Amino acid sequence: MAENILEISGLQGGYGEIQVLWGVDLAVEAGEMVCLIGSNGAGKTTLLKTISGLVPATSGSIVTDAGNLAGKSPEEVLRAGVAHVPEGRRLFRTMSVRDNLMMGAYLRPQNDPQVKRDLERVMTMFPRLAERARQDAGTLSGGEQQMCAIGRGIMSDPKLLMIDELSLGLAPQAVDMLGEALVDINRGGVAILLIEQDVMTALDLAHRAYILDRGRITLSGPSSEIANAPAVREAYIGVT
Repeated sequence: MAENILEISGLQGGYGEIQVLWGVDLAVEAGEMVCLIGSNGAGKTTLLKTISGLVPATSGSIVTDAGNLAGKSPEEVLRAGVAHVPEGRRLFRTMSVRDNLMMGAYLRPQNDPQVKRDLERVMTMFPRLAERARQDAGTLSGGEQQMCAIGRGIMSDPKLLMIDELSLGLAPQAVDMLGEALVDINRGGVAILLIEQDVMTALDLAHRAYILDRGRITLSGPSSEIANAPAVREAYIGVT
């Protein structure tokens, strides 16, 4: 069996007195792309924020090869090899595309030749970013901004890349291009945990899927099985 890059057990958390996550169990294996499906308000974004240290875990564990990350700061989580591409991209809009990408590498030695190679890799993966390297990130289209956000995540040299809402507000052509990029990133050895509002896109890309409902995992399995589950087809795909 492949080792788990991420193993979450009994995770609970939320915002002050408002509990959102109720005993979540989830794992991502090395070389896997896993998607997390659920309706608005199910707790998907909160789960990613809890993994990355932006929201405190009240109990449970978030284990990587660096140990239990529950209770660690976002910087410590990033140092452990877990990068987070947040919903809405969250770029530095008045900074150049190149500087936004380099912000992803701020914990790495700037004179490390691998940082330069990774920047070249991102520019090759997303030629539009190379064309617009000196432009302010705020002038990019939505699809280009998502490319920049993903590229910034790659620049941290992650073992696991978490992406919150890949396709939000984007044209289908841009989504297809980003999906192909994720497949390439995954094949290059980076595990991916993906939240995606387009359920069929998510299931097409991912090896396995989890269904999150009101803060609890209610179903998990290979993406092909999840896609054919009657309850999933009715609730999330609109097919009976």
